[in-house]
Amino acid sequence: MIDRPEYIKKLLPFKDKKIVKIITGVRRSGKSTLLELYQNELKQQGVKAAQIQNINMEDLNNEPLKDYHKLYEQIIKNLAPNKKNYVFLDEIQVVPEFGQVVNTLYLKENIDIYLTGSNSKIQSKDLASKIEREYVTIHMLPLSFKEYFSAWPNSAGTGNYDDIFNDYLTYSSFPRALSFRTYKNVSGHANKAAAPAYDGWEKPAVRQYLHDLYEKIVLKDIVENKKISDISRLESVIRFMADNISREISINNIANTMTASGRKIDHRTVESYIEAFCDSFVLYKTNRYDVKGKEFLKTQSKYYLVDIGLRYLILGDKKTDSGRVLENIVYLELLRRGYNVYIGKIGNKEIDFVAEGPNGTEYYQVSETVRGEDTFAREVASLDSINDHNQKFLLTRDYDNISHKGIKIQNVLKWLLDK
Repeated sequence: MIDRPEYIKKLLPFKDKKIVKIITGVRRSGKSTLLELYQNELKQQGVKAAQIQNINMEDLNNEPLKDYHKLYEQIIKNLAPNKKNYVFLDEIQVVPEFGQVVNTLYLKENIDIYLTGSNSKIQSKDLASKIEREYVTIHMLPLSFKEYFSAWPNSAGTGNYDDIFNDYLTYSSFPRALSFRTYKNVSGHANKAAAPAYDGWEKPAVRQYLHDLYEKIVLKDIVENKKISDISRLESVIRFMADNISREISINNIANTMTASGRKIDHRTVESYIEAFCDSFVLYKTNRYDVKGKEFLKTQSKYYLVDIGLRYLILGDKKTDSGRVLENIVYLELLRRGYNVYIGKIGNKEIDFVAEGPNGTEYYQVSETVRGEDTFAREVASLDSINDHNQKFLLTRDYDNISHKGIKIQNVLKWLLDK
């Protein structure tokens, strides 16, 4: 089980607070595992097992608890008297009237409530709408590169960032994908239990896993929730979006481009499909912000994909898009670190990201390399044109130690690892 300390840190400030905790995120991002890790943290803090109830509503043993009266009775019956109780309801959307249970439990002073829900039956925004009490959402993404790197044997002492990062892109950031690595011990025999050495990947298996996950999210959850009849058209939209990550696009341009290529579709349909992908956390939309005018712009948004392994599954191995892939990775990492992220515009120049967080505003440019003189000049020009005193970063795959007019030029992999 891979540790997810950043999410534990996000949950702990709300412990014992009169607030329902809702954990959201794309399928298989690790929500159920996070509940388990958090329960372990509670036990380390002295909470007894009798004070914790963990009910997974997708477990067949809990089938009778789909009746919300029985679920409520089960929870009340098992409460530890005169102590704080921690109730975890995993995949709660399976219970049609779960809001009745949560809203009633909230009224009791000795219960701390945690929920997860899958988009298989209900969108996360609709999940929250059924809660009439105060709640907070903790949004979860698949593994960060730091979390992924920590799961590698002997990773703490290695400087082999690039090879592991390439695997992170190719074979997916979804936690389960790591189970398809192959190992050998010093004698060359496959044996994961005996001081294993990484040997490669079960490539057909990891591809099949991603394919099945893609079908569950795109061809099942979204189709069922949105009642979509033309699945091939839906797939055309996600292929277009996957091919155009990190590019400024408009709904009308998507519709016109697809229609011109023989796949007729109107802009309202495109808009509804993209909204469905965003609701299921497959895509993330980022708006533009005028740094000089201090205002948001309504046109030319960008979209980012939740996982690059899924992109390779949908499009094939498009290594030529490495710069835009890198930008996608940085965007997701900024979200993980709690920033509100926008595309920056200053005059006719673009700043990849304006990131607003606990320490104020920061500016980011992302480039595969800046070793060429023209490339370096182009990438720093946007940052140079900003006159305020906020921090500026240029992230690149280069390992050169460069500085420029207060701009922090860092290797992006070390930045991802907090090195």
